[in-house]
Amino acid sequence: MANAMLHQSVGSLQLLGNSGIHGEVGNNSVRLFPKGFKVQIGFSKGGTYSSGERKCSIRASASQTSVVNPVLSPSNNDTHESRKKSNEAALILIRHGESLWNEKNLFTGCVDVPLTKKGVEEAIEAGKRISNIPVDMIYTSALIRAQMTAMLAMTQHRRKKVPIIMHNESEQAMAWSQIYSEDTLKQSIPVIAAWQLNERMYGELQGLNKQETADRFGKEKVHEWRRSYDIPPPNGESLEMCAQRAVAYFKENIEPQLLAGKNVMIAAHGNSLRSIIMYLDKLTSQEVISLELSTGIPMLYIFKEGKFIRRGSPVAPTEAGVYAYTRRLAQYRQKLDEMMSN
Repeated sequence: MANAMLHQSVGSLQLLGNSGIHGEVGNNSVRLFPKGFKVQIGFSKGGTYSSGERKCSIRASASQTSVVNPVLSPSNNDTHESRKKSNEAALILIRHGESLWNEKNLFTGCVDVPLTKKGVEEAIEAGKRISNIPVDMIYTSALIRAQMTAMLAMTQHRRKKVPIIMHNESEQAMAWSQIYSEDTLKQSIPVIAAWQLNERMYGELQGLNKQETADRFGKEKVHEWRRSYDIPPPNGESLEMCAQRAVAYFKENIEPQLLAGKNVMIAAHGNSLRSIIMYLDKLTSQEVISLELSTGIPMLYIFKEGKFIRRGSPVAPTEAGVYAYTRRLAQYRQKLDEMMSN
């Protein structure tokens, strides 16, 4: 049961006799100890505006279960390819709802501003559209508008698990944020904030009105800064530069979780998500610049056999017209229906 539980939240495991269980997925490492063990998870190259190693501690229980049967971890003798074929995982991408600077038509970039009332409503609506899709881990940018979107969306999920932001600012922060109730831990979802998922840094355009900027520099120049792939605004990032950090973080930190069978939600921004979709859908630099993502509209991918398959983007008024459910997702929803009726 301990193996199944931790695999539900981290990845593959290795038994270490009486000393506990140790597991690694990419740069993440975990050690479990029997009888009220303590889980220690190390995240590298993540963080809220910081580089270096991320660490957090969570009190956990070997009795934790899931709505669906967890995918058991393969043995150390299994090959990378066999693991790819044995798991199926859901990946949900959500662009944050409207922010206060979106409303004012200002270039926002990495300036940290919250959602408007409309943005809050968009996040809640997004949550309704993914309320029957399993979520084991959540990744957000370091910016409040993405974190608000993730948290508000999860208030609508039928499983009623609570998203909890992992704090690693200091040893004290890690110690003070530990969870000591095993029952509470079973109903929690770790939320990892990473600056690499931030919006593109717009440099000297940040805080400027978009229309006034076009009048000042010319529509063609501003359009070039906003929609070209490799031309950055003054002292800012191009989409190519944003893609380099966002995709690298996705491949190093998020993809291993999907490979291990974890269902992941990412709440981020137009340009960081466009970058990830470019990787998932194998788009060219010309194709990605014409890709538009609406605020608060979730996109669903299935990761299976080493491939990402887009299963829907909710533009229809009903869930049935939005997502092409796999058998596993249909079973998950059926299990939710049974739980809710009891």
